[in-house]
Amino acid sequence: MEREMNYTYILRCADGTLYCGWTNHPQKRLAAHNAGTASKYTRSRRPVEMIYCEEFPTKQEAMRREYHIKRLSREEKLALIRQNGSERAKHE
Repeated sequence: MEREMNYTYILRCADGTLYCGWTNHPQKRLAAHNAGTASKYTRSRRPVEMIYCEEFPTKQEAMRREYHIKRLSREEKLALIRQNGSERAKHE
């Protein structure tokens, strides 16, 4: 049986703020954020775009990484995104 992967992601909201979360279906989660059904925070900051995503074999690892990223400053988050090759973050 194939294991379902888990993901930690960062979104850029329409107002320029960053949002971090975890999911096991990145595209469905992004669609839910843009539909206004995934999070109170992103509901009023649409549209959002996924600018960073990491893959993990377990939910616990993805949640641990989300916790770690949420503790970073905005500058540290942008550096993480740039370091991992997101072209969109290079213009921040």
